[in-house]
Amino acid sequence: MPKRHSPDVVIIGAGVVGAACAYYAARSGLTVAVVDRGPVAGGTTGAGEGNLLVSDKEAGPELDLALLSTRLWRELSATLPPETEYEPKGGLVVAPDEPALRALRAFAEGQRAAGVTATEIPADRLADLEPHLAPGLAGGFHYPQDAQVQPAQAAARLLAASGAALHLGEEVTAILRDPASGAVRGVRTARRELLAPAVVNAAGTWGGEVARLAGVALPVLPRRGFVLVTEPLPRIVRHKVYAADYIADVASGSAALQSSAVVEGTPGGPVLIGATRERVGFDRSLSTEALRRLAAQAAALFPVLADVQVLRAYHGFRPYLPDHLPAIGADPRVPGLHHACGHEGAGIGLAPATGALVAAALTGTAPPLDPAPFRPGRDFGPADTVPPQEQQS
Repeated sequence: MPKRHSPDVVIIGAGVVGAACAYYAARSGLTVAVVDRGPVAGGTTGAGEGNLLVSDKEAGPELDLALLSTRLWRELSATLPPETEYEPKGGLVVAPDEPALRALRAFAEGQRAAGVTATEIPADRLADLEPHLAPGLAGGFHYPQDAQVQPAQAAARLLAASGAALHLGEEVTAILRDPASGAVRGVRTARRELLAPAVVNAAGTWGGEVARLAGVALPVLPRRGFVLVTEPLPRIVRHKVYAADYIADVASGSAALQSSAVVEGTPGGPVLIGATRERVGFDRSLSTEALRRLAAQAAALFPVLADVQVLRAYHGFRPYLPDHLPAIGADPRVPGLHHACGHEGAGIGLAPATGALVAAALTGTAPPLDPAPFRPGRDFGPADTVPPQEQQS
C-alpha cells in the first residue's frame, strides 16, 4: 500500500521551473512536495546553457515575463549560494550587414518602450566589447540586462531554499481526482500517494503527458537543441554573443533544423556554443549536421575559435507550445490543476516570474503581472501546427 502524505501543493518536475514554483509557493506559506521521475535538473534544465535573456524577446507578454524574472534573478543572486554562478555578463547581438542592423534597430526600439536597455554599438566600437569578434560586421546592440546562471545548480539551490519534500526517481502514474467534483486531490507514484488540493504540472517537455493524466490536453512538443563545449580557455568571450538571425529562429515554428551560433564564456573556462532547433520528436541521436553548423557559425563570429578543441556536445528537448508562450496558472477544466510549462528555450530565464505567478494563483493573491496571456485554457493555434509525428505517446 503506498504511503500517504498531505502537503498543500504537489509540484511535478524538479527542473528549474518546478524549483522556482516550489520556492515561491513556500515563501507564500504553503507546504510543498516536489516529485520527479528522475534527478533534480534531469531533463531540459540540465541540458540548458543557463540563459537569462531579454535581448531575444520582442515587446509583448514574454518580454514582460522576462523583465520580471530579470529583477527576481537579481534578488535571488543575493541570497542563493555562489554555486549558482549568476553572472550579469550582458548580451551583444551583432548584425552582418546594414539590412540586418536596421532590423535590429527597429526590434530594439520596441523593446526599449517595454523597459529594456539596448544600446547601439557601431561597427568600429564592437571590438571594445569583444576584442576577438570577426571584422566586417555592420554593428550591434548591447543588452546589459542579459545574464547567466549554472542551471542545474540554480534548480538545486532553489529547491533546497524552498524546504520542499523531494521525491526523486518516482514517476507520477496518476493524478487523483475527486469523483464527484472532478477536482484534483493529489498524485500517485509507485511508492506513495501525495494528497493535496493543488497540483502543479512543471514537467517541461513531458507536460503534455502529465496533463493527460488529469484528462486534459496541452499541446507541448519537444524541440531538440545541441550545445558544443570547448576546452577551457582564457576569457576570450566576455558577453553572450549571437548573430541577429538567432532572434528569428527563436520565434520560428518551423520543424526544420535551424542554427545560429550563441557563443559565451563561462567562469570555469570552457566556451559554450549553441543553439540549434529542430522538431524531431524525442529522437536522441547525434546530428553531425547540427554540430557542423554550430562550429562553423561560431568560428565565423570568433575566428580565434577555429582551432579550439571541442571536448563534448550535449543536447536536450525544449518544451514547445505552438503560440510560443508558456502555459502558466490554473487550468479552468480541472479545479486544483495548475500548469507551469511550455517555455521552450527560455525556461531558465523565465523560471522566477513563473514561480511567482503560480504562487499567486495558488494563494489567491494579486499576481505580479497580468497572467492572462499565459492562461492554460487559451487557444494555442490551429491543430495543423502540431505535426502528427510529434504527438507524444
